[in-house]
Amino acid sequence: MKNILILNGGHPFAHSPGAFNKTLLETTEAFFTAKKGYTVRTTQVAESYELQEEVEKFTWADLIIYHTPIWWFQLPFGFKTYLDKVLTHGHQNGMYESDGRTRKNPAINYGTGGTLHGKKYIITTSWNAPEEAFTLAGEFFDQKSVDEGVLFGFHKMNQFLGLEHLDSNHFHDVEKNADVPKALRDYTAFLEHHFEEVLQD
Repeated sequence: MKNILILNGGHPFAHSPGAFNKTLLETTEAFFTAKKGYTVRTTQVAESYELQEEVEKFTWADLIIYHTPIWWFQLPFGFKTYLDKVLTHGHQNGMYESDGRTRKNPAINYGTGGTLHGKKYIITTSWNAPEEAFTLAGEFFDQKSVDEGVLFGFHKMNQFLGLEHLDSNHFHDVEKNADVPKALRDYTAFLEHHFEEVLQD
């Protein structure tokens, strides 16, 4: 994999300035641009974007890295708007041809019409919730992981397009107990862990 698309789904709203996910995008960009053989493109959904250009980024990329906060247990509205617009623009335009079904037998093969096969994605999320809210019995998320629960639909969206999930990295307790230097060190180690695998694919 040599073409890396990095998306920052965070944007300023209310008490959230979006600084952490912007820093993650910058850290990711610096990581790959420091390595030989990689070309990086980025998108900040808080800034203006052109739909056809965004579709072309998805079709160009070998690896897509999404960075997003989680607001009220969902993607931020600006990120969801971006995905709704870009993916719709990608219909029969390089991202997916159809939902995969045929009129002859509409009951089967839903979700198989994507055209981004062979490409992978990583997602990072940032939370106010502590990690224990997901792992401890009796706590809020009923011991369901981020990927099994809140991100289930997000992963299905990517599968619909034909993308393969490489890995996830979730940052917890960011609002009240943030240790940003440690989080960035851990994230860089996460990238280093996958670097050889990504390089060889």
